[in-house]
Amino acid sequence: MFPLERQQKIIELLTIRKVMKITELTDELKISVDTLRRDLNILTDQGRIEKIYGGVKLAESRFGESSMDERMVSHLEEKDRIARKCSEFVAEGDCIYIDSGSTTYQIAKYVKHRKKLTVVTNSLPVAMELMDSDVELIMIGGKIRREEQSVVAYEYIFNFHELNVQKAFICCSGITIERGISDYNLEEAITRKKMIELSKEVYVMADSTKFGKDVTVSIASLDKIDCIVTDSNVNRSFIPKFKKTGTELVIAEM
Repeated sequence: MFPLERQQKIIELLTIRKVMKITELTDELKISVDTLRRDLNILTDQGRIEKIYGGVKLAESRFGESSMDERMVSHLEEKDRIARKCSEFVAEGDCIYIDSGSTTYQIAKYVKHRKKLTVVTNSLPVAMELMDSDVELIMIGGKIRREEQSVVAYEYIFNFHELNVQKAFICCSGITIERGISDYNLEEAITRKKMIELSKEVYVMADSTKFGKDVTVSIASLDKIDCIVTDSNVNRSFIPKFKKTGTELVIAEM
């Protein structure tokens, strides 16, 4: 197991168990104490975990948005169903954009074996998932957001308009009929706005907990979104409301 994989596994274990002892982690990962301490030092320096007496725990999130590591393992079944449904919209030969986010990450697993597929992304986990596949991978260049494991880009350092993207798969933190989709971070919103503007078709991948929320930064109104794919736990009162918009609401069933 590579160091990055081990470190992600540590985060996943801590998200589930909250607090773990050093001995529990070495047994779970089947590694030496010295190897574990190196991984823990890296995660501590990144601000992702906190050391406590005899063990470690996840660092407390200081903002309204939960950490990427928490989101990567929460509502996982729903996110997997959403990703599987969205993968049906991807054809061989497509050039698609996969946004940074815990839900959009899941689609990478379903498209990695497609032929003649080009994936543009700003997500480090997506890039790692596709690294050893036959997918043509284009990584957006810019500033690394360590807490989100993503890259945020600006026009002066990345020429967005050179991209020819057929389909964009976008994440968000909030969805309302009146205001469309929104997110907590301005820098992430800039990249999402740009990719929505450039892409021929826009799919928003959002689990049901995002509906009815209008958070810090507006990304796009619904008239800019072709389709929102969510899980079957969505409040049914939203279904007739979406029928009055130009945005298709697709529910990924079991």
